[in-house]
Amino acid sequence: MDLQQLIASSPVRMLETMIPAGKGGTLGVCMAHAGIGKTAFLIQIGIDGTLCDKKVLHVALGQTTEHVQSWYETLLNDLLARCAVDGADEIIAETATRRVIQSFADLDFSADRLEQICELYNSTMQFTPDIIIIDGYDWESLGDIETTALLEACKACAARLDAALWISAGTAPDGDQPPVAIPGPCDTFESLIDAAIFLRPIDRQVQVYLLKAQAAAAAQNPVMLLHSDTFRLVSPGQIPSAPASRSAYVLLSGGARGAEETFGKCAEEWGLAEENYTFKGHSPARSRGLILLSDAELEQGHVSPVYLKAQMHRSYPDPTTTDKVIQSIWHQVNTASEVFVVGAINDDATVRGGTGWAAELGRHWRKRVFVFDQGKNAWFRWNNDAWVMEQAPRITGARFTGTGTRNLTEQGRNAIRDLFERSFGAPAGA
Repeated sequence: MDLQQLIASSPVRMLETMIPAGKGGTLGVCMAHAGIGKTAFLIQIGIDGTLCDKKVLHVALGQTTEHVQSWYETLLNDLLARCAVDGADEIIAETATRRVIQSFADLDFSADRLEQICELYNSTMQFTPDIIIIDGYDWESLGDIETTALLEACKACAARLDAALWISAGTAPDGDQPPVAIPGPCDTFESLIDAAIFLRPIDRQVQVYLLKAQAAAAAQNPVMLLHSDTFRLVSPGQIPSAPASRSAYVLLSGGARGAEETFGKCAEEWGLAEENYTFKGHSPARSRGLILLSDAELEQGHVSPVYLKAQMHRSYPDPTTTDKVIQSIWHQVNTASEVFVVGAINDDATVRGGTGWAAELGRHWRKRVFVFDQGKNAWFRWNNDAWVMEQAPRITGARFTGTGTRNLTEQGRNAIRDLFERSFGAPAGA
């Protein structure tokens, strides 16, 4: 496949028929509840823009530049590997020159900040964006009047640059039925929104709904079906398959002694990338792919002790350290499409230990969640409302969480290695 065929097959092409032009200050909003893939969807828009020779400014709030860069590299590498495009290395290098990532550890955002960023890159790099992506903005952080003024000012800034503007927005879990209109909190600002995309998980895929468009004709919803890990199009009748290259996979973990250390060793042995999230004062067993979280980044995963106790049905000792571990687990699970935990399932369906929060988050965000129960020597999968035995799970998500108990048994260690061998065959170089 050549580059033009690759561009023609992008999910963005389908949207263009219903969202024409997409420039001159138009505002597109990508909506979903936590963990569904707003970031991945917006990054696909960014990748498509750079492939089409457009310049992309990606503003990431509450995320590190390295984190966003990893997303771009993972999704672009997967796309190029699957389509067997000639000159992939040159394409990767060229698209990188058309992309600027500006991250802010805090969630504070203003139109003045956007203006300053654009002016800075224009004056120092002669970089004027054709597409502006703002990911992580909290639509409820300000009052309605202040948010309206901010959106109007951002649209005006984009209009002066003749750029399209895309912003992510979190929503409440949608229940069994997808919305037929723009849900809150964005519904208050519908008059300012030119295009509204809603993402809804279904099994191992994501349905894309077009709730508002510039085109006169109403869209048939859902307008497309995407793979939940890479956000590529799913062809009718196609079973989602794994990325072609092992290097396209990323293990998200904490690198702690025990299960996480073994997951990391296997990732390295099988040629996969690692991202191990840690914090000051913590001494992980793995140093490969280490990401030191700042206090502001840890705060993203904050959960109240009352809520934690209510969900996990127990209290945790040493709350200071436990809080940071819980917060770092949020980063391990947030961008993963599936979660693998080694430990023990309690009678109340929670998973024992602090890393049980990874399973809880995965269930809450409707990800694929698997637990190897060392006592039962068997894998289990969460199926809507209960754990069911899973004979031989495989890693299929390009970004997956691997975590679990520090008290790893020989059965647990073998389960992790068997998981990698089932998923990828023999280790690299074997």
